Amino acid sequence: MQANSMDQFVRICGRRRREFWAGVIGIAPLVLGAIPFGLIYGVLAVTIGLPTTMAQAMSTIVFAGSAQFTTAQLLRDGAPLLVIILTVAVLNVRHVLYSASLAPYLRHLNRGWKVFLAYLLTDEAYAIAITRYWEDKANPCDRDTLRSTDRRHWFVLGASLTLWVNWQISTLIGVYLGAQIPAAWSLDFAMPLTFIAIVVPALRDRATVGAAVVAGTVVLLALALPLKLGLVTAMIAGILAGTMIEQWQGKKRGGE
Repeated sequence: MQANSMDQFVRICGRRRREFWAGVIGIAPLVLGAIPFGLIYGVLAVTIGLPTTMAQAMSTIVFAGSAQFTTAQLLRDGAPLLVIILTVAVLNVRHVLYSASLAPYLRHLNRGWKVFLAYLLTDEAYAIAITRYWEDKANPCDRDTLRSTDRRHWFVLGASLTLWVNWQISTLIGVYLGAQIPAAWSLDFAMPLTFIAIVVPALRDRATVGAAVVAGTVVLLALALPLKLGLVTAMIAGILAGTMIEQWQGKKRGGE
């Protein structure tokens, strides 16, 4: 009996390790694209006068590149604190959508796991995680089965934690060595390429393609809106477009 329990424990640990390292490998290409982004943030933070400890603490506590960039830029422009808070809140509202999308797959976890994974949630980590779940045919609503067999949250942990470590190191380098990086390097090109790498693999059907096209078009048209409201508008438009296309496809299949 004891031997069987030990064998089961070893198998569980083996699955956890495999999932964790699969997440590390899966996020690796996106990590490379995030390195220049972290360097640029570090340079910007010290350039506007933030103390090095505060600049690095923002990466550790906030851990959201776009929010950190926006905060640094608004501080540089002397924006009121309330404006900074509202702008960052609007900018990060997409994480609510990410959380809602992942929630069915993580409902079997305890509160500690959920809080930690929520802290580590980023655009890149979400893209890797949701793709992993999409590819798996297991039923996420079967809670009893998930408790005993599902180790995919270790995949999410591996991907998210790898990105977190990379972000801390790259921003730290940017903070302390950023002044020595030539402006001619134009490192800011890397982040758009990273987001393209995130989006393209997720374009699997007409609904996702339509949502991406509509969201991209709207965000360009609404670029001038204050407080990054153009981003929120584009998100809503993309969601509505994708939902309408899915409903249309469902009715078409039903008619056939």
